[in-house]
Amino acid sequence: MSVELRPGLIHHPGFLDEAARMRLAGEVAAVLRASPPFTPRMPRTGKPFSVRMGNAGPLGWVSDEGGYRYQPTHPETGEPWPAIPPMALAAWDRLAGDAPPPEACLINLYGPQARMGLHQDRDEEDFTAPVLSLSLGAPALFRYGGLARSDPTRSVRLQPGDAVVIGGASRLAFHGIDRLYPEPGLLAQDLLPGLLPAGGRCNLTLRRVRPHHAVT
Repeated sequence: MSVELRPGLIHHPGFLDEAARMRLAGEVAAVLRASPPFTPRMPRTGKPFSVRMGNAGPLGWVSDEGGYRYQPTHPETGEPWPAIPPMALAAWDRLAGDAPPPEACLINLYGPQARMGLHQDRDEEDFTAPVLSLSLGAPALFRYGGLARSDPTRSVRLQPGDAVVIGGASRLAFHGIDRLYPEPGLLAQDLLPGLLPAGGRCNLTLRRVRPHHAVT
């Protein structure tokens, strides 16, 4: 059963069952072995993020001293990004309404102590399509607010297999991850052995970057 956290911000608990998580984790592992994770850096300061990252799709999101941006190639290897995992595309088809296909799938890899500060997803050219988030691995405390950083925030715990749609009136809502809750009983397939530390979390966010009519 879905839960509307605020208008346009929809939580789908348990969207991916155990079998679906296994398949998605396998697809993500294939992407990351073909296109190795990298550590984004903050604009201007070059300070490294606490999460490592990969991308899939025609475009990938990167951050370094030059700023936040989407580009068609890996910042270290120069190679094109792999295709978006089929399970992630299937989730988009089910949850993103009539939005055009996603162009980017960010893959964030959280160690047990990693965090993601409050931020807006606003580097896209068009905000009419939602952002779709899929969770694997350790549960995490997801914090969300309004359209201004100073707006009050609330929190919900995301479990492996949960999906979150950030769209409509909440497309530019501030959100972040405050902490992880490593659990010893988690299935190994959710932990991406060799790619994610024990007790870590993998989060996929699918995004439409350009207006649909602008793509030829």
